[in-house]
Amino acid sequence: MAERMQLTRLVPASPEEVFEAWTRAEILSRWFAPDPLSASVPELDARPGGRFRVEMHDPRGVTHVVSGTYREVEPNQRLVFTWAWEGVESPETLVSVELRPQGADTELVLTHEGFPDVAFRDQHLHGWTGSTEKLAGLFARVPATGEESSAE
Repeated sequence: MAERMQLTRLVPASPEEVFEAWTRAEILSRWFAPDPLSASVPELDARPGGRFRVEMHDPRGVTHVVSGTYREVEPNQRLVFTWAWEGVESPETLVSVELRPQGADTELVLTHEGFPDVAFRDQHLHGWTGSTEKLAGLFARVPATGEESSAE
């Protein structure tokens, strides 16, 4: 039986901003790899049938490449795409990203399914957890500073 994982995260940004972070290569490259990895995005065509390719660079010099095809693209609401690692013996999996407004924030629900085993699922859960933490960090709000008052 294929394994599945789901991750929910509150992102301090609008659904439009979060959707843009998933669909613009220059923004995606800033967060789409868990620390200590960094990412580059040589291909991203966010439309049904369009493809993406992300290179995740390990500080030790190893590059991990994932690519896939967009199946559904509903602006500011939902993305569904396939997910396949280059050079790794594993089946193609499926990722769904749903964006739900929550006041000034966005609830991001990420579902990744089709893993061949629990270990592979858990590796991806670790990766998605770290990556979505970086995504939320892009939009972290700096508290407003009030005027200083002095007690008399």
